[in-house]
Amino acid sequence: MAGTRNLLFLMFIAGLAGCASNPPNLPDPNAGFGPNNVLVEAYRIDVSDDVQISVWKNPELSVTEPVRPDGMVAVPLVGDVMAAGRTPEELSKEITDRLSDYIVNPNVTVILTGLQGHAYLSRIRITGAVASNTSIPYQQGMTVLDAILDAGSVDIYADSNSTKLHRRTEDGAMTYDIRLKDILEDGDMTTNVLLMPGDVITVPERVF
Repeated sequence: MAGTRNLLFLMFIAGLAGCASNPPNLPDPNAGFGPNNVLVEAYRIDVSDDVQISVWKNPELSVTEPVRPDGMVAVPLVGDVMAAGRTPEELSKEITDRLSDYIVNPNVTVILTGLQGHAYLSRIRITGAVASNTSIPYQQGMTVLDAILDAGSVDIYADSNSTKLHRRTEDGAMTYDIRLKDILEDGDMTTNVLLMPGDVITVPERVF
């Protein structure tokens, strides 16, 4: 009987060792912002965004102005055009169609020169067993550790090494392994990955 218990104990220890040796599922560090990485849906113009409307060979019709609180922008000849909620391409087509009543084959380009709404879409969220659930602005070069420190680190009941990073990609929602305890206590930066706009970090509590 004792031999059986010893065997089971050894199998249990071996299982734990096997789990610990499994490499974490991490995002491709060379993927950048292309396929299999961050995906932000086509940006839709928001109130207070700065919009540059250029009409080729018609500089007198070209304007740069913020989207008004009513969602409109004023365009010479055609008047007010609804911009909020549309992509730059959709706004460009609307202006092109309406300018066609006045000039032949208008070529309209819409560029966003100041994005107020984008700041919300790109925020990093940290939730779960942390000192403070928080949403912080994304900054280039930000890592998991940066975000966790901004949230006030983890609480005493956190299962830190089971932390997950959730990211929207062109292949759908992806979840990656973050061994936060290894980062904070052992200085092991293997899973201290670079963050992308819109990432969500969840830190679970331990199951007692």
